[in-house]
Amino acid sequence: MTKGVITRVHTHGKGEDHLPSKDPAHENGAVLVGRHSQVECLSAVVQNLTGGRGAVLEVTGEPGIGKTALLGLLAERAAGAGALVARAHAARGTTHPGQVIREMLDALEVRDCPIAREPGAGAGTEVRSVLGRWAARRGGVLVLDNLQLCDEQSARLIAQLVRTPPPGPFVLALAHRPRQSSPVLREALEHGVETGSVIRLAPSSLDLQEISTLLGHEGSRADTTSRHAFSHPARDHAYTEWRASPAPVIDGTYAEQLHAASGGNPRMLRILVAARWDPDEWPLSAGPDRDGMLREAVPVVTELASISADAALSVHVAAVLGDPFLPDDVAEVSALGLQPTLGAFTELVAADLIRPLPWGSGYVFRHPVLGHVALEHASPALRVNAHRRALELLTTRGASAYRRARQAEHLVGAGRAETGQVLVDGAAEVMAKSPAVAARWLRLALDHLPAGEGTSASRAVLVLDCCRALSAVGRLREARSLVHELLRHQSDLSEDLRLSAYAVCGELERLLGRHQEADAVVRTALDLVPRPLPVPLPAPAAELITAYGRVQLFRGAYGEARDVVREAAEAAGATGSAVPYLRALSALGDSQLGLLPEAVAEVTECARIVDALPDAAAVTMPDVLAMLGCAELFQERFHDAYRHLERGLQATTGATRRFIRINQLVALCHLDQMTGRLESLCRRAGEAELLARTTGADEAAGVAMLLRATGLLWTRSRRDTDRLLELAGEGLSLALRKRGWRAAVAVGLHAHAQFLGGDPAGCVRTLVEQGGPQLQRLLRAWQPSLLALASVAALQCGDIDAARDWARTGEDAAEELGLPLQQQHVRRARAALHAAEGEHRLAAELFHEAAESFRRAGLPVEHAWTLVTGAPSVHAAHGTQQALEWLDMAGKAARACGAQRILEEAAKTRVSLPVTRAATGAVAATVQNESAPTTVALLTEREREIAELAAEGKRTKEIAEQLFVSTRTVESHLGRVYRKLDIPSRASLPRALGRVVHRPTA
Repeated sequence: MTKGVITRVHTHGKGEDHLPSKDPAHENGAVLVGRHSQVECLSAVVQNLTGGRGAVLEVTGEPGIGKTALLGLLAERAAGAGALVARAHAARGTTHPGQVIREMLDALEVRDCPIAREPGAGAGTEVRSVLGRWAARRGGVLVLDNLQLCDEQSARLIAQLVRTPPPGPFVLALAHRPRQSSPVLREALEHGVETGSVIRLAPSSLDLQEISTLLGHEGSRADTTSRHAFSHPARDHAYTEWRASPAPVIDGTYAEQLHAASGGNPRMLRILVAARWDPDEWPLSAGPDRDGMLREAVPVVTELASISADAALSVHVAAVLGDPFLPDDVAEVSALGLQPTLGAFTELVAADLIRPLPWGSGYVFRHPVLGHVALEHASPALRVNAHRRALELLTTRGASAYRRARQAEHLVGAGRAETGQVLVDGAAEVMAKSPAVAARWLRLALDHLPAGEGTSASRAVLVLDCCRALSAVGRLREARSLVHELLRHQSDLSEDLRLSAYAVCGELERLLGRHQEADAVVRTALDLVPRPLPVPLPAPAAELITAYGRVQLFRGAYGEARDVVREAAEAAGATGSAVPYLRALSALGDSQLGLLPEAVAEVTECARIVDALPDAAAVTMPDVLAMLGCAELFQERFHDAYRHLERGLQATTGATRRFIRINQLVALCHLDQMTGRLESLCRRAGEAELLARTTGADEAAGVAMLLRATGLLWTRSRRDTDRLLELAGEGLSLALRKRGWRAAVAVGLHAHAQFLGGDPAGCVRTLVEQGGPQLQRLLRAWQPSLLALASVAALQCGDIDAARDWARTGEDAAEELGLPLQQQHVRRARAALHAAEGEHRLAAELFHEAAESFRRAGLPVEHAWTLVTGAPSVHAAHGTQQALEWLDMAGKAARACGAQRILEEAAKTRVSLPVTRAATGAVAATVQNESAPTTVALLTEREREIAELAAEGKRTKEIAEQLFVSTRTVESHLGRVYRKLDIPSRASLPRALGRVVHRPTA
C-alpha cells in the first residue's frame, strides 16, 4: 500500500517551489461548474488570510463529488496570494500511529522534533505551536485530504487542531467522507460547525443544467439560428474534471438521462462519458469503451485494489449478479461460503463500496457505475465462472428471461449450448422497452447459432426480430442489409414469414426516405394477401397492411391505401394485437384526407382502446399514441392530442425509437405553436431537428427547422427577421428533397414564415408553386387556413381580386371540412377584405367573432394577432377607445406567451391610430399606449432612459449632460429607438412610450 503523499509549496519567493501542478478543475481562471457558492467561500477564506485571519474549513461529501478539486483551488488561490501551502493526504494501508502527522511535520521541515518520532501526550499542543510559527510570517494553509483513511492517533491530533487551531493567519482545510471518518474527528467537526468555528462546504450533486453545461449543451439551441453538427453521445466526448469545455452538442433528453445515470456525481459522470455511455444500453452496460472507463475510474480501481481477497471476490461476484444482490447468492456463486461472505460484506460496507438496502432487502453498490467498474476490473476467468454459476442459480429459481439473458450474453462461445435460446427469450421480454439490448442479444444469438441447428424458419424469425429492434434504435442500414439478405432466399420462407419480411423491408425503406422503393416493396407483398381479407386477420397480414398504410401516409397518398386499411381494421376484430395500430392509422389517414366524420369516429374508438390500457402496455406502442395524437391535432382536439403524444413520449428517447420520437416532437411543436407555448415549441423543435439530422431524416429535419423559425419569428424582434427567413428557407429545401406528407406541411410553414417576415408576395408564390393553383397538393385538414393566408397575403400585395378568390375558395373548403378553427381563419381573411373595401363595421364584427373563437379554443397567438389586425377597423367603426382596448387585450395575450412580434405590431398600430375627441370626451385628448413592459421589451435600459428623457421634452444636449454622455451617443441611441418603435421622430415618442399626450382643443 502506498503511503500518504505530502507536497510542500512556497510561492512568491526567490528559489522557492511552486505548486506541482495546476488544479485540472480550475484552469485559466475558469470557475468550477456548479460550485459557485463554494468558490466564493474559498475566495473569502483567502482574502481573510491575507488580512491576518485564519479559519478551519471542512469539505465533506460523497466520493467523487469534487472535494479534492475544491481543496486544490484553495491551495492555488492561497499560493497566488503569497501564502505558504502544505498539502497531505492519508492513504490506504497507513497503520503506523500518527503517520499523517509525522509526514506533515517532515514537509514543514521541522527538524529533531520529538513528536515527529513518537507522538504522545501533549503532541497536539506541540503541533499547534509548530504550525503557528510556520504560518506567522506570511500566512499558511495546511490542506489535508482523504482523512477518512488516516490512523486513529492522527485523527485525534487533527481533531485537537480543529478544536484549537493556531492563532493568526493559519487555515486548516480538510476533506473527508463522513461515512468512513473517525468518530472523534466527526464529533470535533460537528461541534465546530455548531459553534461557528468551522466552515463546512458540502458540495451537492450537479443539477441538470450543470450537467448540460459540462456536455456542451447550454439549452440555447431553441434560441439561436446557427446550425450545430450533432455528435452521437457514444462518440467524441472529451472534457477534463468538471470544467466546462467544448463538447459535442447533445440533446436535452440525453443530458437528462445521463444526469439520472450519474446521479449528478462528477466522477461518475466522467466515467460514463469515458465509457461512451449509451442510454439504450443502461443499466446493463456503462458503455462499449472498457479501456476508457477504467482509465477514468482509477480512483475507484484503487479502492477495489485495497480490499482483502475475500472482499474482492465478493464484490466481483456482486457485480456479476447486479444490483440488488443478497449475501447468500454471492456466497453460492463465489463458493466462498456464507460466513466468509458475511465477513467480506462487513468489510465492503465499512469501505463504503456497498450499502445495505432498507428492511433487509439486500445490498447495492454505492453507485451503479461502481458495479460496472468492478465487473470490468475482474479477470476473464473469474467472470466466466461467475456468470456460469449465476445462470445456473437463476435457472434453478425460475428467474425471468431478462435476468438469465444478462448472464448468458457473457457465456456465448464459452461452451454453453443453451445460451442462444436464453438470449432469444430475453430479447423477446425486453424488446418493447429496451430494443437496443434486444438487438444486441439477437445478434449474438444469430452470430453464434451453430451450423445446421434450427430450421431456416427459426433463423428467419430471429432475423426479423433483430431488424425490428435495430430499426427502433435507428440502425436502419444494418437492419436493411439483414432483411434484404433474408428476402434473397425468400423461396425458403413460408408465406407468413415472407409477408413479415416484406413488411419490415417496406418500413425500413420508408424510414430511410426511399418512398418509391418502399411503395414497390409493400405493393409486391400485398398481392400475396388473399382478398377479401381472412377473418380473423393473421398477424403477418396485419403487419404488412399497416406498413403499406404508413408508406402511403408519408408519401402523401394515403387515399390509395385507405380501403384496405379499413378492411383490415374490421377483419382484425375487437381484441387483436393489431387493432390499435390499424385504428390509429385509419384515424390519422382519414384526418389527413379531410374525411372528418369517418376520422372522428376512428379517433374516438382508438382513444377508447388506448386509454383503457395500463401504462405498462401503452408505453409499448408509442407509434400508436403518436398517430392518434397527430389525428387529434388535425381534428382540433388539442387537449387529447397533448395527452396522447406526451404519454407516448415517455416510451421514446433520443436513440430508442427515435423515428417515432421525431414524429411526436414535431406534432407537439405544432400544438405548442397553436396554443402559444412558444418557448416549448423552440426547445422541442431543436431536439427534433438534431434527432432527424443524426438519422438522415432530411424531411423531418426541415419541418423541425421551419417550426423553430416560425416560433422565433413570433418571439424575436423584427431585426432578426432576415436570419430567421434564411433558416426557414434552409428548412424548406431539406423538406422538399422527398415529396410527401412532410413536404406539404413544410410548404405551409414556409409560407407562414414569409408572411410574418413581411414578404407577402413570396408567401403567395410559395403556396401556388408548391401547393398548386388551389393549394390542392397541401394538407387537406389545414387547407382552409392556408387559403386564408394566401388571401391576406394577396391583399397586402394590392391584388384584391385574387384575395377575394382565395377567400371564397377557403370558405368553400372550410365549410366542406367542418373544422371550427379552420373556419375562423377564413372568417378573419374575409374581415380583412371588408376592411380593405372600407366596410369597417362588418370587418370589426368578423374580427371580433374570430378573436373570441381563438380565445375560447386556447389559441392566444391567433387571438392576439386577430385583435391587432382588427384594431384599425374597430377604430374606424367604433372609435379610438375601443381600438385601444383591443390593443391592450392583444398585448396582454402576447406577453403571456412571449410573442414579441405581436407586441411590436400592437405598438406600431397604436401609434398609427389618429386621436379623436370621441376617444377622450374632454378638452384634452388622451392616448393610452400599450403598457410600459411592452415598450421596455423593445429597448435596452440605456435606450429606454434616453427615450423617456426625450419624451419629457429635454433637448439632446440636456440629456447628454444629465447622463454624462456625448450628444453623439444620445443621437445614436435615439436613432435606434425610432427604428425599434417604428416612429419617424421624437415627436412620436410620448405616444409610443405610453405617455399621456395633451392636445389643445380646436
